[in-house]
Amino acid sequence: MTLARATEQNAPTAADDRLIVALDVPNVLEGIDLVQKLGDAVSFYKIGLGMLTGGGLALANELKAEHGKRIFLDMKLFDIGATIEAAVRGIAQFDLDFLTVHGDPYVVRAAKEGAAGSDLKILAVTVLTSLDRDDLDSALIKDGVIPDLVSERAGRAFDAGADGVICSPNEAALVRALPEAEGRLIVTPGVRPFGADVGDQKRIATPAQAIRDGADHIVVGRPVHRAASPRKAAEAIVAELRSPQAQRANS
Repeated sequence: MTLARATEQNAPTAADDRLIVALDVPNVLEGIDLVQKLGDAVSFYKIGLGMLTGGGLALANELKAEHGKRIFLDMKLFDIGATIEAAVRGIAQFDLDFLTVHGDPYVVRAAKEGAAGSDLKILAVTVLTSLDRDDLDSALIKDGVIPDLVSERAGRAFDAGADGVICSPNEAALVRALPEAEGRLIVTPGVRPFGADVGDQKRIATPAQAIRDGADHIVVGRPVHRAASPRKAAEAIVAELRSPQAQRANS
């Protein structure tokens, strides 16, 4: 599998690791095509379950080892502790950057055991950004408003050793204010540039708002890969991340 360097002749915008582009495409060939279009405008990619059977892990390894990209493997692992530990130990050997697991404390603790001795960061999922209270009721999840549930799950995940959490940008400020969040990562999917199609996301914000409210990284998929020019779409997001609107009050 060979990934050519992008040759788009636009004036380059330096990549910003705060932007993670989701390679939410069906297979490696489409993933390679998107990475080529984005070129050096993007330095960090998310590969999830949707591409796993389409060669996603092989693409992750190539992007990391041969092209110096950072990789977020979004597996949302959930199983008994021994299985989680073994799975994460196997993934850790590939020298990737981020891995998601469900935010249950025993899952987080097992994942950290599996990642021991590596630089792999374990990110705990709080409440998926595609869910609202009705969805949680259908799943028999405990009562309470979503921000409170996210904050509680984040705090417990941090206590269990999580390097960071996944939450919607709507809860980023609340999570960032937790004492346990000091020095930990907040990664927010559900980010949509102004005017972009919301799709199946229910708790969203713009890139600037997500960063201003405490996110360290934002994950953007469809607004980039469905754009007429994915590179221009990514560069516009990076420009927004560097704008005054994205500055935190205490920065």
